Amino acid sequence: MHVVTNLCRQKIHFAKKLFSRRCTSGFSQKDESYVTRHFEEISISVPWGHINGKWYGPNNVRPILGLHGWQDNAGTFDTLAPLLPQHVGFLALDLPGHGRSSWLPSGMSYHSIDLVSTLLRIMDFFKWDKVSMICHSMSSVNGFVFSAFYPEKVDMMVGLDVLKPLSRNSVKIVDNYKECLIKTIAYEKRHSKSEPPCYEWDKLVDRLHYGSNKSVKKESCKYLLNRAIQPCKSDPKKYYFARDSRLKQSMYYGFSKGVALEMAQRISSPYMFIKASQGPYYEERKYFDEALDIMKRNPLFEYYEVEGSHHVHLNNPETVSPIINSFINKWRPL
Repeated sequence: MHVVTNLCRQKIHFAKKLFSRRCTSGFSQKDESYVTRHFEEISISVPWGHINGKWYGPNNVRPILGLHGWQDNAGTFDTLAPLLPQHVGFLALDLPGHGRSSWLPSGMSYHSIDLVSTLLRIMDFFKWDKVSMICHSMSSVNGFVFSAFYPEKVDMMVGLDVLKPLSRNSVKIVDNYKECLIKTIAYEKRHSKSEPPCYEWDKLVDRLHYGSNKSVKKESCKYLLNRAIQPCKSDPKKYYFARDSRLKQSMYYGFSKGVALEMAQRISSPYMFIKASQGPYYEERKYFDEALDIMKRNPLFEYYEVEGSHHVHLNNPETVSPIINSFINKWRPL
């Protein structure tokens, strides 16, 4: 058992100004009433500021980390968290630049490999020697890379819908980095001049729903928007997306097929991957299949396919919770 020490508890800075009382989160698909599971809003110190998150359940045991997808936030797990086993905590985090976490300093760019180092920083903050993860989309890729780099540090990993870093040819990798650097500077200049565009609530829902290619149902948008927006100074009835606009030009992994397959071979820890029927592959299907075939050689690997969109865990958490819970109970038992 990995216990959170008193020192670690003292290092957690609760955001009391914004969250002065214990909160609840959860969702029932049948009647849209809340299923209660308490959480505490926490803030973890990092060199550039803080990483915020929602800690559900017991805090005397090392929790399972919940890591979200690109431009999402910790709210992506609001409907799933209440359905997870109650004997272990669940810590859903806002990654840098997302939700209520600090942006990187001006002049810096977001790179996917930094998210792997962020995981190491979180482990160091809490003095954990191992980590358990449930990761969606972009974070599922980061969980894959972390598991390949440090299999001895992972006691449980669940990936949702995106398996691995995308395999790209050399031309696309070079062109992507070239364009990202230029556009990141442009985003910085634009943000420093004026307040971002502001929208009424219904328009925010539409932008999130259609911007996700309808992957996030309209009735699910509120969970992400809760941590994604701030009121406009010019019109308090409207809101703007508060995430760092530089995320739009984040430099994500551009690995050759060989590198991705080498990482797949190195993963030896307990690993579950869930693929949604409507979820895109973002690359040629053959690259996904090749990596999946390698990962199936790991006796601790489990693979499932479920009906639903890329955000099935948010829209229909009861679809994935039984298989995730079985995996948790196997590798993080009471």
